[in-house]
Amino acid sequence: MAAVVLYGARRTYNRRMTRNYSPADRLLMGLSRLLAPAADAVPPRPNPAARIGDKPLDESARRHAAGLMRVNHAGEIAAQALYQGQALTARNSKLREHLLHAAAEEKDHLRWCEERLAELGEGPSRLGPLWYAGSFAIGAAAGLAGDRWSLGFVAETEKQVGAHLEGHLGKLPEQDRKSRAIVKAMRDDEARHGQEATARGGRALPRPIQEGMRRVARVMTRSAYRF
Repeated sequence: MAAVVLYGARRTYNRRMTRNYSPADRLLMGLSRLLAPAADAVPPRPNPAARIGDKPLDESARRHAAGLMRVNHAGEIAAQALYQGQALTARNSKLREHLLHAAAEEKDHLRWCEERLAELGEGPSRLGPLWYAGSFAIGAAAGLAGDRWSLGFVAETEKQVGAHLEGHLGKLPEQDRKSRAIVKAMRDDEARHGQEATARGGRALPRPIQEGMRRVARVMTRSAYRF
């Protein structure tokens, strides 16, 4: 409940590039430190768009790009919650370490999306508390089902996220090179996380569960784009 309340605080964005952690970001980082201090040893990676020139976008393109990056930011909030929930209930200490290492890498995605949203003059989804709380509960349940099922859940999640990001590359304005660079880097990371989960023995999820995950993702995508 504390996560939901704290995440409700909104940041003020403007068109100038700013760098402040929101209450949500601080909460997520704090929870990662609480679960596994070793995860913070993973150094933050530079934003893949940092050295790319920012081309001007017309208002329609700017709003569309911001909506897509808001969806991606919401997805990274959910990814943090999923990994942390799974780590909390994982039975194997090495699996817990692996999950938290992946979560530390996902924090880079969260930061990159936040920085791009600030550059576009927009803020994150106001429904963040819902994405976090629901995803944490789902992750914890996946962990309770057993480590191989938990890894299978990671593999399927990353497969669906990768397809979603690939779709965004076809929707982002061609001139928005910064957002495209971020999405490409995220897509590559998600593919690697899924491959690692499968290699560690993840079990393929039943089709009804896969379809249920797609339906939840569609609801989040449509909602986060607008709100």
